[in-house]
Amino acid sequence: MTDPVAQAILEDLATVERERVHRAATPGLAARTLQLKTLQQDRFHRAYHDLLAHPRYGGAARFFLEELYGPRDFSRRDAQFQRIVRPLVRLFPSEVVQTVAQLGRLHALSEALDTRMAEQLPDGFGPADYVQAWRAVGQPEMRARQIDLVLAVGRALDVYTRKPLLRGMLHMMRKPAALAGLAELQAFLECGFDTFKAMAGAQVFLELIEQRERDWAQQLFDGDPEGRFIALWAPATASASSTAPTAS
Repeated sequence: MTDPVAQAILEDLATVERERVHRAATPGLAARTLQLKTLQQDRFHRAYHDLLAHPRYGGAARFFLEELYGPRDFSRRDAQFQRIVRPLVRLFPSEVVQTVAQLGRLHALSEALDTRMAEQLPDGFGPADYVQAWRAVGQPEMRARQIDLVLAVGRALDVYTRKPLLRGMLHMMRKPAALAGLAELQAFLECGFDTFKAMAGAQVFLELIEQRERDWAQQLFDGDPEGRFIALWAPATASASSTAPTAS
């Protein structure tokens, strides 16, 4: 009998693969999706310039930027997952498996939303087109769930930092994880653990992420009436994050 968590991970990976196949079969869609992902990573970089430069929060902000917001191709990691989901459930501690499941759900949800956005965008689009596409796609519940999952992954990593035995287990699992084809997942977990441990408490960081992301989503659903999203790309224009509380 298939473990329900393993089954959920497999279903999410199947969703991601369907999105990839659909993009590849639709002229121009894969290229627009890649451009979209790049713009979204650039938006994070500009809107979180203060956290990225902060001595305490910079590492965690870069982890989010590179692992959760970027245009990186995760097809290799996904292929690993599909082959070894059941061994993964047996190898890793249950709490880590739950985090992997949340990561899989976030991955599937983000890929589906990115495809819908790219379908609404013209070739060579810019920030103003992005705002229009966001409103055309809608799906506020899915956008809220996307933010919830980002925060859930962050909170789980923060909890792990208070469990030194878990870090020791992760270290000991490097070789069996590599043999099982889980090297990229292992690297993700170790990087997340070490990054969040160095932050010495993620509550303020995650509160800032939540506040800004929910604010950005509402700003876009409203059509960017204050021009804050588009202003991010204007030279010598302060980032919208400068209006949010300063990290300390």
